[in-house]
Amino acid sequence: MIKFIDMFSGIGGFREGLTRAGGFECVGHCEIDKYANRSYNALFDTKGEWFIEDARKADPSTMPDFQLLCGGFPCQTFSIAGSRKGFGDPRGTLFFELARLAEARKPPYLLFENVPYVQKCIRYIMYYKSNMYSTS
Repeated sequence: MIKFIDMFSGIGGFREGLTRAGGFECVGHCEIDKYANRSYNALFDTKGEWFIEDARKADPSTMPDFQLLCGGFPCQTFSIAGSRKGFGDPRGTLFFELARLAEARKPPYLLFENVPYVQKCIRYIMYYKSNMYSTS
């Protein structure tokens, strides 16, 4: 059984899909929208699971053991229907909360979802960081 944390859970799309696939157990979730979280709790048995409202306040040391970190961080800032400000919009920086938790806990599996433009933004950041520390 692969244990997972459901970050930016919304009403539970990742959880429903993984549950239907079988072999997965949710051990906690994170959702700041109170209405989405109310739906999540109505749809799934979350009693006794780890929960945090704001991903920016998630302390990796308080999280239960897990092998899969999944999250569909907000897409509005990356979407063609949105502003396309990427990491220039505070919602866009929430990707780095997933990166922070992954770095701290080093789960063997990551499952992140977003629109295609986010890949361009992440590649740009990775390229910039790697060249920033280059000694050549």
